[in-house]
Amino acid sequence: MVLCSLATIWAAAALWFDFPMSWLGCLLALGYVTFAATMGRKRIAIWLASLAVIGIWWLSLKPNENRNWQPDVAHVPWAEIEGDRATIHNIRNCDYVTETNYTPHWEIKKVRLSDIRGVDLFLSHWGMDWIAHAIVSFEFANGSHLATSIEARKTVGQQYSAIRGFFRQFQTMYLIAEERDVVRVRSNYRGETVYLYRTMTTPADARGVFSHYLEWMNQARQHPEWYNAVTANCATSFVRYLAEAKVGGISRWDWRTLFVGEGDELLYEKGDLVADGLTFPELKKRALIHPTGEEHFSRQIRVNRPGFHSTP
Repeated sequence: MVLCSLATIWAAAALWFDFPMSWLGCLLALGYVTFAATMGRKRIAIWLASLAVIGIWWLSLKPNENRNWQPDVAHVPWAEIEGDRATIHNIRNCDYVTETNYTPHWEIKKVRLSDIRGVDLFLSHWGMDWIAHAIVSFEFANGSHLATSIEARKTVGQQYSAIRGFFRQFQTMYLIAEERDVVRVRSNYRGETVYLYRTMTTPADARGVFSHYLEWMNQARQHPEWYNAVTANCATSFVRYLAEAKVGGISRWDWRTLFVGEGDELLYEKGDLVADGLTFPELKKRALIHPTGEEHFSRQIRVNRPGFHSTP
């Protein structure tokens, strides 16, 4: 009975959120709940058939690249890869006045994969402790960083909603950006609580993760994907790669890889964070960043953090 109720709620929500005409979707959702409530046990076959029809329709919905995208996700990043060299297009580097008042810049950068030296992890919390957004940043030999962030790509007027994130509301954006953009907009303009950790990832593994991220970017450019708040969120692709490559002892089935807010504790337990002998509560306290501006942003947020040099 509980499973039937949950399936009915899902089907009604799918109609409510994802039906092309919103007003008709609302009516269909309410009508479906009423219909399901009147189905007795003898009519379970009819209910199952109706559920199957809604499921088939929902799965048939395809992402559409030609939508009125918000300016900060208007361009999809992609990369030209030739051996050790990669030319990355559409690196985001916005100038912010407020969270919603910004000038987007899209840049091109040439990098050598062999110059990648390590991986840093940002966790940005905006509500409950077990909910966070993960940003994976790659350090290069010259001290520069490129941050990667798997995000919900929104159209003009859309607001992110965790509930809507379970349905066909957003497409996946494999963003690559400067830290002064993708981290600073969260720490300085959205008022989120942001933690920075140095990981134990070897340069070889870091290059593998970065190469796969470029592949995911290129694939998503050719074949857009739906975002999902649990199964296709900001961390699932990274976790899947790490698990398959047997990097860091990460299991894709650990619940903390789905609800990313507890991911730092998971990595600490696996020995994948540079802790400098600190307990996890001590490390987390030290990992909280308090950036004051955009000048030398990446250098500023690493001063006196565990795992980083103590001087700018």
